[in-house]
Amino acid sequence: MSAIQPAESDRLDVDLEKLPFETDQGIGSRAALGLLVLETDQTIEDEFRAVWPDLGVALYAARLHNDVQITPETLLEMQGLIEPTTQLLPFMVDLSVVAFACTSGALVIGEARVAELIQRVRPNAKVTDPVTAAIAALNATGVSRVALLTPYLRPINLRLRSALMERGLRIPVMGSFNESDDDVVARITQKSLLDAIVKIGSSPACDGVFVSCTSLRVMRIAEQAEALIGKPVTSSNHALAWHMLRLAGIHDRIEGFGRLYRSGLA
Repeated sequence: MSAIQPAESDRLDVDLEKLPFETDQGIGSRAALGLLVLETDQTIEDEFRAVWPDLGVALYAARLHNDVQITPETLLEMQGLIEPTTQLLPFMVDLSVVAFACTSGALVIGEARVAELIQRVRPNAKVTDPVTAAIAALNATGVSRVALLTPYLRPINLRLRSALMERGLRIPVMGSFNESDDDVVARITQKSLLDAIVKIGSSPACDGVFVSCTSLRVMRIAEQAEALIGKPVTSSNHALAWHMLRLAGIHDRIEGFGRLYRSGLA
């Protein structure tokens, strides 16, 4: 009885194992950064990729469950998820900075509490969040009288304003889209954002604009908005990406994204 012959498509002509290889520092040759991203966030990773594509900076993200409805109650519920979500970041990578990417969540939970929970898992990492980053960004660009633009409902808007004022800022101008659904917020057009920034930022009562919420797409229009109003413009993502770079010791001047990316920490 003749042996069964393998089909021509099953034949293996070359089978090499233990091929030689070399290793390098990996994608984070200058810095490795961790980011805790809300489950509903559709924007932040795209904005971060836009601003530092070739800096030798690695970004590792972990998703944190949140309710699509943005209320003080649903924001506070995220507190118990920060520590376990931080544990999902790659343990073998030495992260120099870890950020919690939710402006209103950091506000409701508290920046110090957020940092405490992250550093239980990553004790050697510096920690930031959009509120902390925004304060640093506004200080770096010399803004003290802020026009605040948000997508939030009024209770969160008032709480955010109070928190920023407690940190030494004056906020004489505010504007809001008053939208609680994060999925809708993520699809607010850049034209709508630009129009709103110009509308509130043109007031002589302010000397700069902060756009709150990581779902809003401001990164690529910040420089255009600044040209239109003649004042610094930043946002949650815009400030957070910059602050993470600076905390990690990356001080490159990055053109095309507004004054902040040509500035260092104050």
